[in-house]
Amino acid sequence: MPTGTSLPDPRNTLYVEDAGVIANVQHAGDQFILRLKAPKTAAHAMPGQFMHVQVSADRPMRRPISIMLTDADKGTVDMLVKAVGEGTRELRERKAGESLSIIGPIGRPFDLSDTSRRYVCIGGGVGIPPMIFAADRLAGQADVIVFAGSEVEFPFALRPSRFLLPGVGGNAILGITSLEERGIPSRLASNAGLYGCYEGHVPDLARDYLLALNEKERQRCILLSCGPHPMLHAVARLSRELGIPAQLSLEEYMACGLGGCAGCVVKTIEDGKEYHRRVCVDGPVFSAGILPEFA
Repeated sequence: MPTGTSLPDPRNTLYVEDAGVIANVQHAGDQFILRLKAPKTAAHAMPGQFMHVQVSADRPMRRPISIMLTDADKGTVDMLVKAVGEGTRELRERKAGESLSIIGPIGRPFDLSDTSRRYVCIGGGVGIPPMIFAADRLAGQADVIVFAGSEVEFPFALRPSRFLLPGVGGNAILGITSLEERGIPSRLASNAGLYGCYEGHVPDLARDYLLALNEKERQRCILLSCGPHPMLHAVARLSRELGIPAQLSLEEYMACGLGGCAGCVVKTIEDGKEYHRRVCVDGPVFSAGILPEFA
């Protein structure tokens, strides 16, 4: 199994839904958060999985978008999107009361089964949502902390964190309000001079924190990460440097999103053998240790 876990195979749990748009909240930096009514996806989604979204009837090619939060009781799914191309710019214009065709939840999720661990979640840009989803699921079950990086204003309510974190000081005072309210520590990083943020890259912020822990506490940690490839490379280096396991959620262009076209293949080395795994269904989450690209 590509992630090296005993997670159930998620490929037989896909649902096609006409998801009603409940809200579309616009944020700085061409970011927006969509809340959809998608009861089946909401009931079955796990952190690290994504949806394949048809942005309009005129664009049959779907877009893979990470799931940020779900509410199984209300049947809702939240996703954060950044408008970077024609499709996502069109998706930005969708209004409450409209509907979107989605397929989900897709992919192999993060393994959150070891509650003796401290989960250190490191997200960058539109890779932040899976970290929020993971933290939400871990709240009250295991120790979890979230480090988030962005070069534009964060699309979340922020407030000064009430948690003191080893190795984290200076300007890094803000946390994500929704996480703080659930007792989950968080800190932010940016190279854009944003107030209350660590000045630099988010893996460096996480490194400062980890190095300030004693060896016993550091070895209890496991890294979860999603974001652009340069950031994932930095997290993989941090994993090797400190001897801490890491699970990486890869960002990749996808066509079918269902494993049929093999257009999103990544090479893995498992038990000394080379494989070519599909990011959409064999991932998107992989153990960093089996990805030679990140070695």
